[in-house]
Amino acid sequence: MSPLGPLILAAFLFCVGVYGIIARRNAVLVLMSVELMLNAVNINLVAFNNITHQGDPLVSGQVFALFVIAIAAAEVGVGLAIVLNMFRNRASIDVDDVDLMRW
Repeated sequence: MSPLGPLILAAFLFCVGVYGIIARRNAVLVLMSVELMLNAVNINLVAFNNITHQGDPLVSGQVFALFVIAIAAAEVGVGLAIVLNMFRNRASIDVDDVDLMRW
């Protein structure tokens, strides 16, 4: 199997995630963009593991991908809690209003 397909897909997903972080003002969409970037990293981990260990039963890339999924789940939980707190205090989830939360 050629590694070109998964690597191009991962690069496309990562670029879409970066664009989503830069261009969006909604905090929920920014969190979704971060998830896209983490999924691109997972695709790269599995693809590079497949390239380096073609016949070996080593699954280190898949194990690292599971750790990234667990960290992403924790990140979503904390991020949504922050978004809900921001909406409760400011009635808006605009990312530009985040610096006002400390006052």
